[in-house]
Amino acid sequence: MDVEQKLKILADGAKYDVSCASSGGVRETIEGGIGNSYAPGVCHTFTSDGRCVSLLKVLFTNVCIFDCEYCINRASNNIKRASFTPRELADITINFYKRNYIEGLFLSSGIAKSPDHTMELMLKTVKILREEHKFNGYIHLKLIPGASKELIEEASKLADRVSSNIELPTEQSLKLLAPEKNKDNVLKPLMFVKNLRDNSEKPIASTSTQLIVGATNEPDYQILRLASYFYEKKILKRMYYSAYIPIPNTKHIKVDKTPLLREHRLYQADWLLRFYDFKYEEIVEKDSNLDLELDPKTAYAIKNIHLYPMDINKASYEELIRVPGIGRKNAMKIIQARAFKTLEYMDLIKLGISVKKAKHFIVAKKYLGYSLSPDYIRKAILKESSKNPSYTQLKLW
Repeated sequence: MDVEQKLKILADGAKYDVSCASSGGVRETIEGGIGNSYAPGVCHTFTSDGRCVSLLKVLFTNVCIFDCEYCINRASNNIKRASFTPRELADITINFYKRNYIEGLFLSSGIAKSPDHTMELMLKTVKILREEHKFNGYIHLKLIPGASKELIEEASKLADRVSSNIELPTEQSLKLLAPEKNKDNVLKPLMFVKNLRDNSEKPIASTSTQLIVGATNEPDYQILRLASYFYEKKILKRMYYSAYIPIPNTKHIKVDKTPLLREHRLYQADWLLRFYDFKYEEIVEKDSNLDLELDPKTAYAIKNIHLYPMDINKASYEELIRVPGIGRKNAMKIIQARAFKTLEYMDLIKLGISVKKAKHFIVAKKYLGYSLSPDYIRKAILKESSKNPSYTQLKLW
């Protein structure tokens, strides 16, 4: 099989892994090297649903000794198999970079022979890039569950980001759908890299993980509680969510395709956890899913209407960022502008702040909405969004 055929098979096999964003790189530029992992040096290209496509996203091999039911590359699945050599994949990456096709590499893999064997081959690829080609560009490397600490440490020093996919929210689901995996094997690499990062003076890769949504019946409450734990303990830089896509001949998964809108809502909720100081209990009710009709911040405000309307001339920054339609930058604009005058409706417009949604929850000398009834506000916002839909269900491929 030639390299072009391998690339087609192994790039296709990697498309289900969504945790390939390249933010957070801190690798220094080496004199005489090529590429740059800093944000200004990375040309991102995004698909319509927000996925980064500026990286060569590929598997080292789709041969796998594991039989995870949710995975297209599982051992029992009848698909065409292929494997690169470290030299082949390093050469492809450099050639693509020189042609300006990519700015970095996202490398994952099936597990061939053993975790250590596969991890060693992936590391050989990265070493060729870093040491022979002096490649400074961004590299995201998947950690193979069960690989030795020595290999994980080496990976965390060579890559800009490493990840170990949790895949499922609970250990029970993992045992059901991925019997060869266990919670410890998946989490230990992430914890080990965190400890390295905490105790090292040199740059250590940031960490992320992916969680499949909808393959099992865990609610969004449980998913966000898990994400919140990882963020609070500073174990992860990012949690990625992947709406489950049905795979033929599954034994235990009986659900239909998970709506991308559910994935979208989880990312919105995740944003509130990381940047708006929301607690997961505030965002979603216990053992429930997120509201698919409303974004999580708006749903929160309607459920807690007793906290509104907020007077934009008196509310603190922390209160303002909890107003639907007002983000962190606009909250700061309001605080800076009100130092000079009492703000009214037209002042908000002049500041470039959209009040279509916010008007139901704020006072600017006077209340800008028409009613503080939760039912009224919900219907008004849904009616407005139906005229100007901001989210459309998209086809993945």
